[in-house]
Amino acid sequence: MVTVTEGPLEKLAAYAMRFVKPGQTIGLGTGRAASAFIRALAGSRIPVRGVPTSLASHELARECGIEVVTLGDVKRVDVDFDGADEVDPRLNLIKGYGGALVREKVVAAASRKVVILVGPEKLVPKLGAHRRLPVEVVRFAEPYVARELAKIGLKGRNRANGDGSEFLSDNGNLIIDCAVSRIENPARLEREILSIPGVVGTGLFVGMADMVLVAPTQDGPLRVLKRKP
Repeated sequence: MVTVTEGPLEKLAAYAMRFVKPGQTIGLGTGRAASAFIRALAGSRIPVRGVPTSLASHELARECGIEVVTLGDVKRVDVDFDGADEVDPRLNLIKGYGGALVREKVVAAASRKVVILVGPEKLVPKLGAHRRLPVEVVRFAEPYVARELAKIGLKGRNRANGDGSEFLSDNGNLIIDCAVSRIENPARLEREILSIPGVVGTGLFVGMADMVLVAPTQDGPLRVLKRKP
C-alpha cells in the first residue's frame, strides 16, 4: 500500500493525474517531484505502463506496483511526467541535477506530450539563475571536453558523490557541472556544447516541455503554464 502525505509536491502530483488515461504508456521522471508523481500514479490505480528515466525511478515504480517497460517494448510514450531544476518563461528547462539528464531527454523526445512538475522556486527569468549546467561526458573524452568547454566560457567541475568518489550517471558516464550565468540563447549554447566530441548530452531542454505544473504556495493556488506555439 502506498502512503501519500499532502505536501505541495503531493498536491501537484495528485493534480497531474487528470492528464493520465487508462492504458497509456507514461514516462516516469527522476527527482522529488517525479517520485511524488510515481507514488500518486500507483495510488490512483489507473492501469498504465511506465518507462523510467533512471534506475531510481525504475526501482520506485516496481516497488509501487507499476508495470515497467522499456522504449523497445512500446511504439510510443503518451505522456512524460518529470521535474526540472529551472524553468524559464518560454518553458525551456535546465535538468540533470540528479544526474539522469540523458535518459530524461530520450524519454521526453520519445513522448507525445511532456508535463513538468516543479515548485515555484524553480521558475526563473533566464536559464542559468542557479549558475549550474550539467553536461554528461564519456570518461575517455573528459580532459578534451573540459578544455573545449572552457574555450566557450564554461568552466566546469566533475561531479562527485558525498564521499568524494566520482559520480557516474546510470549510463556509466561522468557529469561535468559547468558554471553559467544568464543564458541568453539556450538553443545556440546547446548546439555549441553538443558539437564537442565526447559530449553525450546537456541539461538544456529547449522547446520540449508542453506544460509546466507549479506547486501551490500558502499565498497562491497551483498554476498551469502552457508553452506558446
